[in-house]
Amino acid sequence: MLKSEQLYFILFDAAILAAVPFAALLLRLDGDVGSPYFNVLMKVLPVAVIIKIGAFYFYGIYNRIWRYATVRDMFSIIGACTIANVVIALLAMYMQVNLPRSIYVISYILDVGLICFSRLVVRMLLLMNQSRFGGEPDKSLLIIGAGDAGVMIARELVQRGEGGKLLGFVDDDKSKIGRKLLGYGVLGSSDQLDEIVRDNGVREIIIAMPSVKGSIIKKAAGKCRGLGCHVKVLPGLYELIDGKVSVQQLRNIELEDLLRRDSIQLDMDAISRYIENKVVMVTGAGGSIGSELCRQISKARPAKLILLGRGENSIYEIHQELVEKFGAERYVPVIADIRDEERIDSVFSQYRPQLVFHAAAHKHVPLMEAQPVEAVKNNIFGTRHVAQAADRYGAEAFVMISTDKAVNPTSVMGASKRLAELVVQDMNRHSNTKFAIVRFGNVLGSRGSVVPLFKKQIAKGGPITITDPEMVRYFMTIPEAAQLVLQAGTFSKGGEVFLLDMGEPVKILDMARDLVELHGLIPDKDIKFVFTGLRPGEKLYEELLTAEEGTQKTCHERIFEAPIGDVATPEMMEKINSLEHEKDTYKILTVIKELIPTYNSRALQNLKVNG
Repeated sequence: MLKSEQLYFILFDAAILAAVPFAALLLRLDGDVGSPYFNVLMKVLPVAVIIKIGAFYFYGIYNRIWRYATVRDMFSIIGACTIANVVIALLAMYMQVNLPRSIYVISYILDVGLICFSRLVVRMLLLMNQSRFGGEPDKSLLIIGAGDAGVMIARELVQRGEGGKLLGFVDDDKSKIGRKLLGYGVLGSSDQLDEIVRDNGVREIIIAMPSVKGSIIKKAAGKCRGLGCHVKVLPGLYELIDGKVSVQQLRNIELEDLLRRDSIQLDMDAISRYIENKVVMVTGAGGSIGSELCRQISKARPAKLILLGRGENSIYEIHQELVEKFGAERYVPVIADIRDEERIDSVFSQYRPQLVFHAAAHKHVPLMEAQPVEAVKNNIFGTRHVAQAADRYGAEAFVMISTDKAVNPTSVMGASKRLAELVVQDMNRHSNTKFAIVRFGNVLGSRGSVVPLFKKQIAKGGPITITDPEMVRYFMTIPEAAQLVLQAGTFSKGGEVFLLDMGEPVKILDMARDLVELHGLIPDKDIKFVFTGLRPGEKLYEELLTAEEGTQKTCHERIFEAPIGDVATPEMMEKINSLEHEKDTYKILTVIKELIPTYNSRALQNLKVNG
C-alpha cells in the first residue's frame, strides 16, 4: 500500500518524465513544433513513463527519506534512469518506432538532471523548514577538529535539524583556517578558542578528534572548561565498536580520553581469519575484560560464542547486549564455575570450542591477600581445569589473560597468576593445543579498579584516599586491551608470554587530580586527598617483566614477547599440585615462596613472626 508521500512523488516524477521527451525532441529539432515526430511521441509516451516509474520503484526510489539524501541516493536515481532509458531504446528499435535516435540520449540526460535536482530541492526545503522551526536560532555550538570526524558530526547535526546552532569549526591546521566545510567556516586555531567563544556566545563545544593522543584532548578540555562551556567528546577510535562516527556516541569527557594514546593499527584480516566461523569460548565473560573480548570477537563473526561465567547477572547482561547488537543465533550463555572440574568438562564436551580466551580470575589484591586458599583454588586450579579441557577436546588455541602483578609478586593474587602461567606453559609441552599468555597492567574502569572508587568518593564530596603520593601504575583502556589480546592470539605458535605495551606509567595522584577537574571541581580545595599507606600485597611500582626476562619484538608494535622459555619443571608442577587441597595458609605461602623465589610476602613474614 503506497503512502500519500510516495504517491505525491510518483505523480510529480510522472509529470517530469512525461515532459522530458517533448523537451528532448524540441532540442533535437531546434524548436520545430510542427514536426510529425510529436504525433509518434504521443503514442509511445504512456508506455515510456510507466517503464521509468517502474524502474524507480524497483530501485527503491520511493522508499527513501529525502531529508537525509546522500550521494548514494543520487547514484540510485542514475541507475534507475539508465536501466529505464536502455529498455525504452531497445523496445523502440524492436517496434521500429520512427523517432530520432538522439532523443533517447537527450531524454536520459534530462531525466537524470531533473529528477536529481528535484530531490535536492526537496531536501533543502525540508532542512530549511526544520531548521527554522525546530533548531535553536543562535550559533551556540562549536566543533574542535575539522577532520573527517568533525565533518561527519556536523553533517549529522544538519540532518537532525540542529545545524542552526552550529557556529563552525576550530582546527590547528593552518591550511583549513578561513575555509568552509558544509557551509560552516573554520574560524581559527585552538589558541584563539577563548576569543571565538567570548565573541560568539558559544555554550557547547564538541571535541571531535578520535585519533589524537590524550595529551591533546587534555589541553583542549582544560581550555574549554576554563571558558565555562559544556564539553562533549567523541570516543577514541578503539572505542568505536562499529567504526562509525555518530552524534549518539558523543559523551562527557572521561579519564580514558585524557590517557588516550595513538590509535591501534590492527590486522583485522588476520583477526577475522583467526575467529570467523569458529566456536569460541570466553571464560569470565561477564567481567570487564571478558565482556569486552566478547564484543570484539563478535565483530569477527564466530560461528558460536560461549559466554562462560559464574555470576548469572553479569552473564545475562553481556548476553542481552550482544544479542541486541549482533543477533541471537551465535551466543550461548553458560553459568559455570571454573573450579568445578566436572562442570567444565561437560561444557567443553558439549560445545567443543576451537578457541578459548581465559579471562576468569580472582584479581582483587587485598581480598586475595586475606584469602589465599581461594586465590589458589580459582586462579591456579581453575585455570588448570579449563586448560586441560581445552587439550582434551582438541581446541586449536588457548589464551590466558595474565597481569603485571605476576612479575616479582608481592601479593597472593600476583603469585597465583604466575603459577597459573606455569601451568599453562607446562600444558603447552604436552598438547597439540597452542597455549599462550598475554600479560598487561591495569585497565581503566575495570571492576575493582581505582577509578570507580575515586568517582564514588568525589560524589560524596571526598576525601579521595590514595595509598602513597608516589604510587604509579600502567594503564590502558578495556577496548585497547581486548583488541591487543586478539591480535596476539593470531600469531601465537604456543608457549609464549606476550606483553602489551602499556605506554608511560601514570601517577595515581595525578590521575585523581584529573578526575576531580573533570567533575568541575578544584583539587585540594573542593576535594581533599588522604594518603593511607600501602595495603597488604601492594607495590609502589608495577613491572611487566623481570630484569632477567627481557623482551623481543613481534610483528605488532604494541605487543612484545618475554623470552621466558620453558621453566615449568616436573618438580615445580608436583609442588603446584600439592596446593590443590591445601587449607593451611602458612603452608600455601611457603610453597609459593619455594616456587617463586622473588615472591616477597608480608603475610608470610607476619605468619613466621607470629609463629
